[in-house]
Amino acid sequence: MREVAGGPALPVRQFILKTHSRCNLACTYCYLYAGPDHGWRGRPRQPAAEVVRRTAERIAEHAAAHGLREVAVVLHGGEPLLAGAGRLAADVALIRRTVPATVHATVQTNATLLTGDAVRTLADARIRVGVSLDGGRAAHNAARVDHAGRPGWPAAAAGLRLLAETAPEAYAGVLSVVDLRHDPAEVYDSLLGLAPPAIDLLLPHGNWSTPPPGLPAPPGDPAPYGRWLTAVFDRWWQADRRRTRVRLFEECVALLLGVPAATERLGLQPFTAVVVETDGSIEQVDSLKSAYEGAAATGMDVFRHSFDDVLAHPGVAARQAGLAALGPDCRACPLVTVCGGGHYAHRYLAGEGFRNPSVYCADLAFLIRHIGARLAAAAGAGSGGHAPRETVR
Repeated sequence: MREVAGGPALPVRQFILKTHSRCNLACTYCYLYAGPDHGWRGRPRQPAAEVVRRTAERIAEHAAAHGLREVAVVLHGGEPLLAGAGRLAADVALIRRTVPATVHATVQTNATLLTGDAVRTLADARIRVGVSLDGGRAAHNAARVDHAGRPGWPAAAAGLRLLAETAPEAYAGVLSVVDLRHDPAEVYDSLLGLAPPAIDLLLPHGNWSTPPPGLPAPPGDPAPYGRWLTAVFDRWWQADRRRTRVRLFEECVALLLGVPAATERLGLQPFTAVVVETDGSIEQVDSLKSAYEGAAATGMDVFRHSFDDVLAHPGVAARQAGLAALGPDCRACPLVTVCGGGHYAHRYLAGEGFRNPSVYCADLAFLIRHIGARLAAAAGAGSGGHAPRETVR
């Protein structure tokens, strides 16, 4: 059994497979293609059949060794649908035939290539579809353009509507990056208009050496992202009925109530995901590529290494070490069991590494304290009218 600072390493449970290394959009804020890491340039556009086969065998080996009953496979890119929905379905079928566990498959797409045939193929293959959008209106998605500078919104909106209307059972939800330029209530309401079963609100990737937009915070507003998120939280929390899940908020509430929640963003639960690139290289998650060239590399691949081997990599071990991976300021903070130090990639400072508070430290503290206050008020009032009711299905 591999060991980390907190004890035995936990097995990998989420396998992010790069099905295409290029994208048909050129989002102006993209940390992968516009960031410091250019490793994608030297990789094949699609994985060879041998890469897919060997990856399936490695997942099977890992699942059997650790007695895993379920694993998650996320088809990613670039834009994974550039490989074609049929190819994605065939790859998932191969993995399911090979792995001795239930395989939950999802594709994360910008939705511009979702046609009727593609949606049916993915739904029939039991591949759920997550869509990346920055809001439910064209203005919210101005940064999401193709390589000629043309807006991606019309095709994305059409694809998402097609998904929601023709295969709602395959609709996994919407992922949105927070943009301080847009009104939070307007963005949230516009996303509700797309009928997502779940919404992921992500903070833009950045760190102490390359701060995200709006940070350092202007005088008088020490937590602009925290303030943005709390405005959305209040709209979600105070609604008469919950029309969608918002994972960031649900995870924060759970952690405040002492329920473990494992994500990249919050909590101290060990992180158990790896990436397999189109050439078979095994890497840490892509978000690390926002820090510096090669930050996600492990030097391993599916042909020469098992996923157990990857668990011993220092970067992977750090993601499982809990408090031991954090600096003294974080370990001494009363909010650490909820924020977990924040997203690992957001802690980076050139010359010092990742043992720092998140660049969003003030924002996370603002959000957590706000949600904690709402929970306390709801408990004091017997939850009458303050907590959202059962999710509408």
